[in-house]
Amino acid sequence: MRGAKSAKWVAIAAVVALGATACGGGGDDGSSGKGKGNGVLSVEIGEPQNGLVPSNTYETEGGQVINALFTGLTKLDADNKIVNAMAQSIESKDNKVWTIKLKPGYTFHNGEKVTAQSFIDAWNYGANQTNAQQTNPLFSHIQGYSDLNPGEGKKPTTDKMSGLKAVGDDTLQVTLTGAFSAFPSQLSFTAFVPLPKAFFKDPKGFGEAPIGNGPFEMKGKFKHNEEIDVTKYDKYPDASKVEVKGVNFKIYSNLDTAYKDLVAGNLDVQLVIPTSGLPTYHKDLPNRYIDEADSGVGYIGFPIKYNKAFQNADLRNAISMAIDRKTIASKIFLGARTPADDFISPIIDGYRKGACAACTLDPAKAKELYKKSGGLPNNTLEIGYNADGDHKAWVEAVANQIQQNLGIKVTAKPFEQFQTILNDLDAKKYKGAFRMGWNMDYPDMENYLRPIFSKEAITNGSNYAGYVSEDFEKFLVEGDQAATHEEAVKKYQQADDVLLKDMPYIPVYFYTLNTGFSDKVKSLKIAGHQILWDTVKLS
Repeated sequence: MRGAKSAKWVAIAAVVALGATACGGGGDDGSSGKGKGNGVLSVEIGEPQNGLVPSNTYETEGGQVINALFTGLTKLDADNKIVNAMAQSIESKDNKVWTIKLKPGYTFHNGEKVTAQSFIDAWNYGANQTNAQQTNPLFSHIQGYSDLNPGEGKKPTTDKMSGLKAVGDDTLQVTLTGAFSAFPSQLSFTAFVPLPKAFFKDPKGFGEAPIGNGPFEMKGKFKHNEEIDVTKYDKYPDASKVEVKGVNFKIYSNLDTAYKDLVAGNLDVQLVIPTSGLPTYHKDLPNRYIDEADSGVGYIGFPIKYNKAFQNADLRNAISMAIDRKTIASKIFLGARTPADDFISPIIDGYRKGACAACTLDPAKAKELYKKSGGLPNNTLEIGYNADGDHKAWVEAVANQIQQNLGIKVTAKPFEQFQTILNDLDAKKYKGAFRMGWNMDYPDMENYLRPIFSKEAITNGSNYAGYVSEDFEKFLVEGDQAATHEEAVKKYQQADDVLLKDMPYIPVYFYTLNTGFSDKVKSLKIAGHQILWDTVKLS
């Protein structure tokens, strides 16, 4: 998942500009900011890229809200393990045909019963290229996906995937194009939640005031660049497990401002402590912080397909070797990041320590490869980044390192918001290198490969590089079709090896989760960079 602040992307992305999330106490009237004991928390997010439609939300800002409003078939628990959520059981004899039975008692916030058809309708909408949903590629394993995605300039002849079938209200049968053992894990991502009938009458309007089936329901409409309010849904089957009575998602454009609010007691939780707070947050927030490994990876990406200057792999490897990751992690982030040495996060099965040879600083080799590649026009490089995500310090440091070690001119270009640079990349308008990141959508190695670097992710995914490799595609498919998890990991590692050679993105650092909270919160758990609302205990 793309994360806006600091990918599903750490994506929390996503592709990641990881989002910082803060929970703040509301006043006695339920508003955010001040007061204690009313059960309302305010959560810092950045401006979501799009309206709050689950299948069109592929970044951490909107993802935080979707996570509160909707419940899917599976979810991550506090140990980052997949457990059933709305699914009572998920079974398959061959990893291709899956039978999913639903738990009873779930309704949408307008009272409509959640059925198997609610999932089928939502997935068909998300998978249809006509609807241009950000998460479209995630549905590609389902039989009939290709019928809804005939390609650019062509129209689908159907609006339904043949692999989806409702067996009564409470049973969903899903047939995939081939064996895919990670399917239950994939179902934990919010693109796979159900949608009510009201959505299909006005998708755009729905995004401003979504009707979910989760522990919280909307309170009013999405106030862009200001806030999003939700309140506890008392008819939620597990409502008794949720202490929080409401959430005010406060939209910030500056993480330093949010951190000052956190320290002052006007926010209760900030998922990602900004760089400015790293030297002092243990002191500022005594016994009110969490430090643990996270799933995110921070990158420098290249629009390979859209700018010929970046199409030489030697050039990209040269730039990578000119970066001193250890200094970035220790000096800029004060140990709150670790140097990246793979495209896969260390918390994911399949990660290999030291897999990325070009991730080791080597100025001499970097200059040699840069010269061999023919270099950049006018020996200049620009790196774009979102200014609302606390990336200025490290991107400028990377720019200075590359400039010094390659002897070229490098500048850092700020974009006001993450959605701005994402929109410019989507429109193929921005041609410079760019800061990007990824946070897992679900805990499987495949999730660090297909959504970011596959051909299908160019049109409706996060492949902003426009990268295409037939070898990569081959190993990806072989990993999907492997009979066991162990065999799948080996094939996905071969796909990873192709990336490590081609370097369409440059892995720079792995995220750690440094979260702070106020004295209004006694404890909480975070998984997949999402707050687990049933674990939040209030003081």
